[in-house]
Amino acid sequence: MSTAPLFRSLITEDMQAVDRVIREQLHSDVVLIRQVAEYIISAGGKRMRPAVALLAGKALGYDGPHLHSLAAMIEFIHTSTLLHDDVVDESDLRRGRDTANALFGNAAAVLVGDFLYTRAFQMMVAPQDMRILQVMADATNVIAEGEVLQLLNIGNTDINEAEYVQVIQYKTAKLFEAACRVGALIAGANTEQEQALADYGMHLGTAFQIIDDVLDYSGDAETIGKSLGDDLAEGKPTLPLIYTMRQGDEASAQLVRHALEHASREHFNAVLAAVQSCGALDYARGEAEAAARRAVDALTCLPDSPAKDALAELALLSVQRAA
Repeated sequence: MSTAPLFRSLITEDMQAVDRVIREQLHSDVVLIRQVAEYIISAGGKRMRPAVALLAGKALGYDGPHLHSLAAMIEFIHTSTLLHDDVVDESDLRRGRDTANALFGNAAAVLVGDFLYTRAFQMMVAPQDMRILQVMADATNVIAEGEVLQLLNIGNTDINEAEYVQVIQYKTAKLFEAACRVGALIAGANTEQEQALADYGMHLGTAFQIIDDVLDYSGDAETIGKSLGDDLAEGKPTLPLIYTMRQGDEASAQLVRHALEHASREHFNAVLAAVQSCGALDYARGEAEAAARRAVDALTCLPDSPAKDALAELALLSVQRAA
């Protein structure tokens, strides 16, 4: 992701505190849990979801220790979904490294994912705020629904853009929304502020996922840390492919349908040419940029602060990234 001086400098110490909480909460007497959890957490990543939780709280003046614990909890939930996703997708590469399931086996990856997920629930009750527990319980349920929706849509060449957006808002954007809402709640937000930050998170997560889907056809494999065409090989009808099937010429549309129905990377170069020639990548980037602008607009009711500026900056950076 592009360097964001305000974003980075504002939460540098907080992210270090979050990392300390992560390390503490990874402890288990079961050696395999420590090994797998340490492996996946140490892979790093953008830490976008804990970052927005921190910034949401700071935007409303909160700077207490519960914020670090809740941000770490959000990262645990995200990491548990990655472990499970990689098993479902039979992925062998993430962030440029072997996936946990490739290294330790599917059973270990799933079970350690369960450990991280349940540890997250232990952490979210610590502030003794039922609203936070309700937000996270609802969010994790919706995320699970999103994963099942995505599974049902594998190879689906009839999916429309609205159905695609529903999938990504459930499986990806919902956790961004929950992270922002939790940050708002711990800071004592009023109803308007809480909803504003939740809306910000939903729009940010939507933009973020659309760009992820664009990068599968336009990124650099080494930069994004996975093989190009993974979505195509898994039969996932993402926005660039949906646009090509609806707006491309008949030959391009048929090519994409065939590749999706057979979940094959064999025709990736031809599909890539079709996606590029009909303007699908530009269209998808435009949709991501529109979602990012909506995220920025949602912040209007918040008091001016460096954290508010950083949230706005982060939304714009989310659609400019190369990984």
